Amino acid sequence: MRVEVSAGDNRSVTSPDVHAEEPDLASLGALLADRSRAAICLALLDGRAWTASEVARLAGVAPSTATSHLNRLVAGGLLAQERRGRHRHVRLADPGIAEMIEALAARAPRRLVPVRSLTAARRHRAVGFARVCYDHLGGSLAVAMTDAMTARGLLSWESGPALTASGAAWLSGVGIADGAAGAAGRPHVRTCLDWTEQRPHLAGAVAAALFHRALEASWLVPGDGSRVVRLTDQGREAFRRHLGLADEVLTTG
Repeated sequence: MRVEVSAGDNRSVTSPDVHAEEPDLASLGALLADRSRAAICLALLDGRAWTASEVARLAGVAPSTATSHLNRLVAGGLLAQERRGRHRHVRLADPGIAEMIEALAARAPRRLVPVRSLTAARRHRAVGFARVCYDHLGGSLAVAMTDAMTARGLLSWESGPALTASGAAWLSGVGIADGAAGAAGRPHVRTCLDWTEQRPHLAGAVAAALFHRALEASWLVPGDGSRVVRLTDQGREAFRRHLGLADEVLTTG
């Protein structure tokens, strides 16, 4: 970018060697303009590191095509890669990228996709109900938990989402040790705009600690090979007891 620099005598000086930086949104948009690359980024919201062959199966493309997509996403800073033996694994570059992808998904226009089996229909419902959102829970269950925490005074929204003193005591009551929700350099509480519900769900360190506790206690268990997590019978009882969630929000429908 060529810029003008004011000289001492008020004359304008131009030089091809003087540059300024500005955001290249078009370059970022181009990375996500391909449906296969967009699908890869959405799938990686589960926070795991995937092999290139897993990514190829996920996107329904040839391994060589998947490799090309992954190279572009890594070069563009959306993905990070690591070597484990002979295999390359890829993941979202950082939590900020995950938050951006989730927010873009929430604001993206909807398109109809064919549902050709009962299994596929059930999976779509399951994704909308409870799924991994990088390091915390997303879906209608996560939104219901956020609403219940607000109604019970565990969260305050006066100056953005914040954990109250009652909320801190509640965390201890559900088995989250003091300090577990305060990882260095991360906010205690923030929100994601849930892309299936179009409403915020809890994110940040508190949400990550809650999600870890739910997995540890088997209230939630991972689904098979996807972002989906399943709510167990123990989980239904725990969420009724700890948050007063009604039966209608504790089912995928």
